[in-house]
Amino acid sequence: MNKAELIESIQAALGKDATKRAADEALEAVLNSIAQGVQKDKKVQIIGFGTFEVKNRAARIGRNPKTGESMKIAASQSVGFKPSSVLKGSL
Repeated sequence: MNKAELIESIQAALGKDATKRAADEALEAVLNSIAQGVQKDKKVQIIGFGTFEVKNRAARIGRNPKTGESMKIAASQSVGFKPSSVLKGSL
């Protein structure tokens, strides 16, 4: 499912009076709230769905696959998602 399909699904769930624009704004509001929550609190937990959390990756030594030469890979942060048991059970 891509973003356009998700907007259509939200519009259908909101009912016949909802516009595609309103569904798009609702989706954007949710995604922005999750992004702000992860930036501020480092964790956003949605009961029954899952948890978005900042993951820290340590610096490490890697290899260039083309040349085989060693190279330093800097430490970084990323966002991980851990699904809830309810979501896992529905698959």
